[in-house]
Amino acid sequence: MQISGLIGKKLGMTQVFGPDGGVVPVTVIQAGPCVVSALRTPERDGYTAAQLALVEPGKARLVDKALRGHFEKNKLAPSRTIREFRILAGGEGLKVGDSLGAAEFGEGELVDVVGTSKGLGFQGVMRRHGFSGGAKSHGSMFHRAPGSIGASAFPSRTFKGMRAAGRAGGATITTKNLKVVRVDAEKNLLLVRGSVPGPTGATVRICRAKAGVRKKISPQGGR
Repeated sequence: MQISGLIGKKLGMTQVFGPDGGVVPVTVIQAGPCVVSALRTPERDGYTAAQLALVEPGKARLVDKALRGHFEKNKLAPSRTIREFRILAGGEGLKVGDSLGAAEFGEGELVDVVGTSKGLGFQGVMRRHGFSGGAKSHGSMFHRAPGSIGASAFPSRTFKGMRAAGRAGGATITTKNLKVVRVDAEKNLLLVRGSVPGPTGATVRICRAKAGVRKKISPQGGR
């Protein structure tokens, strides 16, 4: 693997059968193709990385003028989505214009998938934060209320950070240590075990996993 990650799109979920005959739920991700649109060097930028652009046929007209000029300078097709990834050992030969795809990953490898969770709009504390609510008995008048949010006499205000109703979802979520079940290098498809954040068609980043890290769950009720 020459680079620490790729840009991809979530295509949806399905299931496959494992070697033991068991059903394995998987998410299908189109990993690339990505084109190296720029390189970062220690001499000029202070660090080493590659800027990747996701190839999206038919979307060039949606690229703004500033970004379009960046691609024209390197004689590349414009792209709406660019991200930077670290160059790993063996990737020193990367150059602008190189194409990378699902073949950068191998079956059985662990990856971290970063995406934006589904926006849920304005939600109450029970759905947004998982509050249990009040008594369900007749006359309680406290079924889905948040409870006390501060004393009235002193300090006569609500402290910052108090969990309350508000806009839920739409947060950046990292789902870690997902196993790559299958790789289709010809179609640039990855099948990873489990779910990844975001709706179908969402743009995600697939990164090489850091061993020993558990899954991170959003505190804002992301899905």
